[in-house]
Amino acid sequence: MKTTSLLTLGLLSLARALPSVKPDTASAASIATANGTRFTIDGQTAYFAGTNSYWIGFLTNNADVDLVLDHISQSGLKILRVWGFNDVKSTPGGSTVWFQQLSASGSTINTGANGLQRLDYVVQSAEKRNVKLIINFVNFWDDYGGMAAYVSAFGGSKEGWFTNSKAQAQYRKYIQAVVSRYVSSAAVFAWELANEPRCKGCNTNVIYNWAADTSAYIKTLDPKHMITLGDEGFGVPGASSYPYGTSEGVDFVKNLKVKDLDFGVFHMYPGSWGVDNSFGPGWIQAHAAACKAANKPCMLEEYGTGSNHCSVEKPWQQASLALATTGMAADLFWQWGDNLSSGRSSDDGNTIYYGSSDATCLITDHVNAAKTAG
Repeated sequence: MKTTSLLTLGLLSLARALPSVKPDTASAASIATANGTRFTIDGQTAYFAGTNSYWIGFLTNNADVDLVLDHISQSGLKILRVWGFNDVKSTPGGSTVWFQQLSASGSTINTGANGLQRLDYVVQSAEKRNVKLIINFVNFWDDYGGMAAYVSAFGGSKEGWFTNSKAQAQYRKYIQAVVSRYVSSAAVFAWELANEPRCKGCNTNVIYNWAADTSAYIKTLDPKHMITLGDEGFGVPGASSYPYGTSEGVDFVKNLKVKDLDFGVFHMYPGSWGVDNSFGPGWIQAHAAACKAANKPCMLEEYGTGSNHCSVEKPWQQASLALATTGMAADLFWQWGDNLSSGRSSDDGNTIYYGSSDATCLITDHVNAAKTAG
């Protein structure tokens, strides 16, 4: 999802400085794995529900992080996808949170109290609550820096980012810095190469080759945790409308063949893509079929609508649950909402707030339904 940067999150009063922390070493049994077309978490092979919070790693109040993860855990959601990136072109002042400053003359990875130590706290808090994290390394969109920040530093274009040697060298340095911090943590569900990578008009080999090379590199750093691409799922058989095509340089079926990508993900925003909300079940079914053929799990990683959340999104959840034994393994709605010490968290229209009637429908009822799926 394309998000808008919230300066207020970076300007909250900074909590006590955290030391650079390596989370507790996890046993092999506690690491989430792919098991055919299902996921196994803590020894349980099942269908799992989850959500997204791009902003949780940018919070500067530890109590807010704990509050959010308490609510997510208590709601029965098992997987949380977070932004593991926050790129800037120049170092911001004050307590603003940033993770990496990109520059052709020398980039800086911020391991300080307003840098990756904020992500450290999210990982530690998730460990305590047994919530599993998908941690993403870069954004296609310009929010929180994204590929555009790399282009500003190293030249080229966003389409050329995937083959830009200088940009890729720094991207790998950043991956190494993040993976090394949490390589032994059971809180990591999976590493994710990018949020919604696209290469408009490119041959699909561009993203395929980049995904193959990058995921193989990550496996040299961490052979235990899963890896996924983070794409929207474009390029899948089933219909002729825009999302099913490969005009964005993404071929979902082809990318499932990348050896070191452990599962497939896809997103769903009919309103943004110019299709009707009834598009949802067919889109889910098409991806489930592709994942079943590849014998890899499928995750509906992002989905949302700007209004009528329960009536629109509940049929999508039901469609995914109906395919729990034939390709679908999990779904993560966009996005989690909560009441923080600074007020309400980001509301982009898709947000489902903790304690709301929408949450009863799309979280409580869905989690209960998932317990009997498959």
